[in-house]
Amino acid sequence: MKSAVPTALIVDDDVRHTRSLSASLRKAGFEVVVGEDSIGAEPAPAIAFLSLDLPHLDALELLRDVGLSNTIETVLMASSDDPKRVRAGIANGATYFFCKPFDAGFLDALLADVFSEATRAATSVDAPATNALDQFGQLRGSSQPMRKLFRMLRKVAPTETSVLLIGESGTGKELVARTLHQLSEVADGPFVAFNCAAVPKDLFESELFGHEKGSFSGATQRHLGFFERAEGGTLFLDEITEMPVELQVKLLRVLEESRFRRVGGEVDIDSTVRIVAATNRVPEDAIEEGQLREDLYYRIARFPVHLPPLRNRGDDIAGLTQYFLNELNEQNHTGVVIDAAACTQLERYHWPGNVRELRSVIERAFILAESTIMASHLPPLDDEPRGDQLRISVGESIEDAERKLIFATLKASGGDKKAAAERLGLSLRTLYSRLSHYADEDSQTRES
Repeated sequence: MKSAVPTALIVDDDVRHTRSLSASLRKAGFEVVVGEDSIGAEPAPAIAFLSLDLPHLDALELLRDVGLSNTIETVLMASSDDPKRVRAGIANGATYFFCKPFDAGFLDALLADVFSEATRAATSVDAPATNALDQFGQLRGSSQPMRKLFRMLRKVAPTETSVLLIGESGTGKELVARTLHQLSEVADGPFVAFNCAAVPKDLFESELFGHEKGSFSGATQRHLGFFERAEGGTLFLDEITEMPVELQVKLLRVLEESRFRRVGGEVDIDSTVRIVAATNRVPEDAIEEGQLREDLYYRIARFPVHLPPLRNRGDDIAGLTQYFLNELNEQNHTGVVIDAAACTQLERYHWPGNVRELRSVIERAFILAESTIMASHLPPLDDEPRGDQLRISVGESIEDAERKLIFATLKASGGDKKAAAERLGLSLRTLYSRLSHYADEDSQTRES
């Protein structure tokens, strides 16, 4: 049972600042916990203030603490700015960085906002469960990870900042990009999606920047590239790590100078386009493997956003199941329902293909069922490895298959990371990097 009074956590050794911040928090209605780590805060804090100045404790490590997974806002603070650590903190789930002393007006507004959301969540704990989902733009979800995502998108959408969406295949990156566009200052302009993995290397520059008539064999007329089609709107660069490295240099120049030139052209064209990029890879791994330029990464990842996998979204699985079923019933003028045992089976599954896979499973079961979807109408939903075997579904993304293979091999190696790395043909450093990414992602989005 949640406490009726929202809790605020302060991790700082600055006595004077802690005393002042505690007074503001109590005035706003919070119960204050001051400690050296977040594990000591029970229940989970509604808001946490973590100092970057502590010599004995790394605030970035605290961000990975499962005790902060349901925290509404996580604030990093320090006596001076440290851009590298602040960027790392924001990428790992922090929502703000404040230099001491805080601006009183902004702090009061933030605390009022968090207190309102925390008390609303507490009063709805014992409400009867429903399958209705919150909606934000084109996104649906009522789980804590999705509400965190909504808050981040609400903050960055009205800005001109480039956004990098990081998430597994099927988590809805294009829906997030479209939502950012709808809530942006360029919502009246076009939204144009460019899949970097779907364009042949020799046509990449022409497709992105366009070409003039006669610029190469087969160029029988002028062609407008995706940058021109997106002028005054949003250009969504999906699978950015699949862009040829030599083209990444040209893209970086265009983003820095806000102008480009068609292939075979002699005139620069001004560009006013908001960039949203996406990847289902770990960006740091792509940089290390030479598939993503580091300078381009820092340009497109001014505001990185991690999308939660479906397995970490709790009751959203049932809600999305009912939403997809309602859609199918409306389209087909039917009244098919789903059996409780089938729902339970769906909720226990790991969903490596995320929301896209769930939708596919529901549509298949809908076709097979007469009036009620039973567990027998579902495909085998068991992704646990047995012995030295591992099941990988046809059409499953390489990234999802890789994750399953790593964990299965680690389990088969008795947890010995060095042995698992050797069996997988990976360096120990790369294996640690993969595991660290999975841990970061899961801890940021895990339901309490």
